[in-house]
Amino acid sequence: MPWLTRRRLLAGGAAWLTAGGATSAFAVIVEPGLLLVVREYHLKLPGWGARPPLSLCVLADLHANEPWMPMDRIQRIVATANALKPDAHLLLGDIPSHFRWARRRLPMPEVVGALAELQAPLGKFAVLGNHDWWDDLAVQQARQGSPAMEPLLRQAGFSVLANDAVRLPHGEGVWLCGADSMLAFRLGMGRFRGADNLAATLAPLAGDDAPAILMAHEPDQFVNVPKRVALTLSGHTHGGQVRLFGWAPVVGSRYGQRFVYGLVEEEGRRLIVSGGLGCSVLPVRFGVAPEILMVRLS
Repeated sequence: MPWLTRRRLLAGGAAWLTAGGATSAFAVIVEPGLLLVVREYHLKLPGWGARPPLSLCVLADLHANEPWMPMDRIQRIVATANALKPDAHLLLGDIPSHFRWARRRLPMPEVVGALAELQAPLGKFAVLGNHDWWDDLAVQQARQGSPAMEPLLRQAGFSVLANDAVRLPHGEGVWLCGADSMLAFRLGMGRFRGADNLAATLAPLAGDDAPAILMAHEPDQFVNVPKRVALTLSGHTHGGQVRLFGWAPVVGSRYGQRFVYGLVEEEGRRLIVSGGLGCSVLPVRFGVAPEILMVRLS
């Protein structure tokens, strides 16, 4: 299935916006701008051994803008995430907003400054999403380099995992890996070049059998993830932004409904796709409320 395009989401969103005044108001105002849910996953991972349980708070697809994701809403999300008292915070990318419906795009230093208030014993970690890359016009024009979002996040106390891995000091150790975006560079005509390198991301795991968790903004990376990785965490799709009876008419994935949302289990491998927090292309969410994930592993 082709990548999500503006035309496809506009067509899908427009159909729902005309379905009725009350439904439209809920989808445009209430669900995307006011609702926030905490969704929990409890998983037992192979090879966990005697390690204590590990709790991860996952934030994805903020898409900061006014009026749908203003600073006060971002601050409430941060406060809610901290109140969950996780062992670590994970940020799965796409902090900026690039859709024309926004009244104002928020300055990234201001937004990242709010995210800097996230606190957890094991720290806070991030991977970059496609919008984090697209937000740096100089990098896009040169088609090389690292986007400005990366040093911003590092200055705010995040460990940015750009095709790298770190060993968390949790029990006998747990690997946390981060792959870069598959859609980093816009080449035009619906073509992209990725900055992802899964082999480099997983290279530090060689010779070590500690459980490994992978952060990858786009869930499409999951098709290449080996069984060595116990769990992959992704965002990007927003759960389709519009879901009826578990089905989304438009999905930002080559694999359609396969990786649209929630827990996916294939051949002994596990993927969790977050529904995310913000909106892209259209300011519409229906049937998939903005969410914070609490992933509890044992």
